[in-house]
Amino acid sequence: EYDGERNSAGERHGRGKAQLPNGDTYDGEYEHSLRNGQGTYRFKNGARYIGQYLQNKKHGHGVFFYPDGSKYEGSWVNDQKHGYGEYTYANGDTYAGEWFNNDRHGQGTYVYKDTGSKYVGGWVNGNQEGEAELIHLNHRYRGKFLNGNPVGQGKYVFDIGCEQQGEYIQSAE
Repeated sequence: EYDGERNSAGERHGRGKAQLPNGDTYDGEYEHSLRNGQGTYRFKNGARYIGQYLQNKKHGHGVFFYPDGSKYEGSWVNDQKHGYGEYTYANGDTYAGEWFNNDRHGQGTYVYKDTGSKYVGGWVNGNQEGEAELIHLNHRYRGKFLNGNPVGQGKYVFDIGCEQQGEYIQSAE
């Protein structure tokens, strides 16, 4: 079901509203029957996307509200979180940084709501990896991470002024 502008070929073109067979709705801009430009897509499950489209795909800046209460606001490329974006998780944790193909990838900051701790540094395919700093209430750790764990040379710096340097070695279990 569609209510909106059409071009001379009868295609959806310009502004319009559509009710899709699966129960989703779209209200926004079309170009040659494809979602193109600014629009709001409401999913039957309660999710919602408000942002830019290119040839039916989320592309450009947009905000996605998930059914669990989490939210992503940032850059999209070809329907994927890609570029800079901020994600607020259902538990209140936040991530602000780079994304690549829907994963945290590049440099970013993850804040743990419950503890106030903060991871600032590298990410690879969604995992904490590379040079980073893990900041806690009264101390911080600077070093390298691999799969979310410290690895190799690093140091703890405590607020009282002392430091502890050493090397993390993963034990085989």
